[in-house]
Amino acid sequence: MSNEVLGIVIDSSPLDIVIEVQDVRTFEKNKSFLQVGQYIKILDGNSKHIISSISNVKAIHQLDKDNNPYFRFNIHTQPVGVLNNDGDFKRGNMTLPVPTEPAYIVSESDMYKIFNGNGSYNFQFGKLIQNNEINLMIDGNKFFSKHVGVVGSTGSGKSSTVAKLLQKSVGIEDNMNTNKEDQKNSHIIIFDIHSEYASAFFLREEEKFNLNILDVNNIKLPYWLMNSEELEDMFIESNESNSHNQVSQFRRAVILNKNKYNPDLNDLTYDTPVYFSMEEVCKYIENLNNEMISKLEGENLPKLTNGELISDRVCYFEDLYEFVPQSTAKADKASGGPYYGEFNRFILRLKNKIEDKRLSFLFQSPQQEDDKFEDIIKQFIGYLDKSNISIVDLSGIPFEVLSITVSLISRVVFDFSFHYSKIRHNDHLLNDVPIMIVCEEAHIYVPNNTSAQYRSSKKSIERIAKEGRKYGLSLMVVSQRPSEVSETIFAQCNNFIALRLTNYNDQNYIRRLLPDTSNGVANILPNLSSGEFIMVGDAVIIPSVAKEEMPNPAPKSQSVDFHNEWQKSWVGNLGFEHIIERWTGE
Repeated sequence: MSNEVLGIVIDSSPLDIVIEVQDVRTFEKNKSFLQVGQYIKILDGNSKHIISSISNVKAIHQLDKDNNPYFRFNIHTQPVGVLNNDGDFKRGNMTLPVPTEPAYIVSESDMYKIFNGNGSYNFQFGKLIQNNEINLMIDGNKFFSKHVGVVGSTGSGKSSTVAKLLQKSVGIEDNMNTNKEDQKNSHIIIFDIHSEYASAFFLREEEKFNLNILDVNNIKLPYWLMNSEELEDMFIESNESNSHNQVSQFRRAVILNKNKYNPDLNDLTYDTPVYFSMEEVCKYIENLNNEMISKLEGENLPKLTNGELISDRVCYFEDLYEFVPQSTAKADKASGGPYYGEFNRFILRLKNKIEDKRLSFLFQSPQQEDDKFEDIIKQFIGYLDKSNISIVDLSGIPFEVLSITVSLISRVVFDFSFHYSKIRHNDHLLNDVPIMIVCEEAHIYVPNNTSAQYRSSKKSIERIAKEGRKYGLSLMVVSQRPSEVSETIFAQCNNFIALRLTNYNDQNYIRRLLPDTSNGVANILPNLSSGEFIMVGDAVIIPSVAKEEMPNPAPKSQSVDFHNEWQKSWVGNLGFEHIIERWTGE
């Protein structure tokens, strides 16, 4: 079929090669091969063909010299690469076909040459929609080592596609672990906002697949790991008139307390990840707030009711002190300290956070032991139980600390990758423990706005997006609302998997992010069926439309069938007492 001329080139530009088909019978015969997203090959010299992706098909109604109606057809295509007579395909093309060059339907043998002819494309994911006998082959190194964007509206099959992709990367196929005799070196961390991915990686015990699930009940995430920005995001209200004083004294208290508990460490800073006591910091701030300065001659220091003068405020960590009362009398003259009464709301906020049971995973942490920090790092990259997949279940994390939690984990993993890479570089080696972080529902905690509540998580994830690949750390950013995700993050993605998008703003946003040569195929985004996706980027030989089988086991991402449930008999005992127990944390 590929030897039969389809039409001729009538217009040629870098982004649009127009092919005219003048014969209706030829068009009708090949109609099934002329859908948007399929391919045309165009002769360009004697030994090579340009492969172009169909972006638009237009029928033009005309009248002949006898006023009889007839159609001619214009097929708009975007060039994506060159196929030579030896069967070698290469992306891009320095030349364009001139008008009158013949165009042909791409044959099945041509498709095999394009998609299966390059050995570096070694990771199979899905089959082409144009021909479901042909596998979509991906360059695994370029795909996983460069950031990936996965987008799709609710119900498009996004979660299933992500689960299947991750299952293949760790060797799960049809409920079995294909690597159980020889565990591979995959390291994947999933931020699971709706607690839906665990079911996709639970296998029978005999399959020897360890799944590492971290939630509010078992995660080790002590507050002392927070950096300055995360601590201040949690405790400081930036819109308060005295917030600058809160920051300065909180910073001072934290540094002093770190020095108290880590006397052997030099050059401790506000950001050094070592233990300090938040309860003692709170006492320090409360003593500052209550402090009275004696104005008697020769004193001019904070004074307690027992007459003791405080020359070193480090003692404020130990206890809540009673100060002499304010007085203007000459015999016991005293006035409020520099921060007297200024931190009332700040202290209340500190105590509320420390005592909040929902935040116990942050604040009920024992003092750091010698191996404590090591265990914290190990849990995220699977080294406590030799897990390829670590799921951070964020569903139980209170929303007001979600951003800080994501920021803290992301930063710890980044710092580990950074320092491990530097050690390897000293031996002229590369990082041999590459890690991918999967940000599910990324628009929730790295949105495209400047709100202060998302500042810490955006900063951490954006840092990974901009610098992570140098240190063996990559991102997979997953969202149903791509237009609401930080543009800095998506701009760093080299590969995209786009499922059906129904929102017009999201469609346009993704079109702007995709390479110019992919704009045509992006026009079919709203028409994709569930599970179908467009893949573009460095890792795929040419922009492709494909579909993958459902993952087995599957994630718990399906929606409730309202109408079916409403047609069933009334559900009686819901176990309200158990619901309330879980709700209130009893």
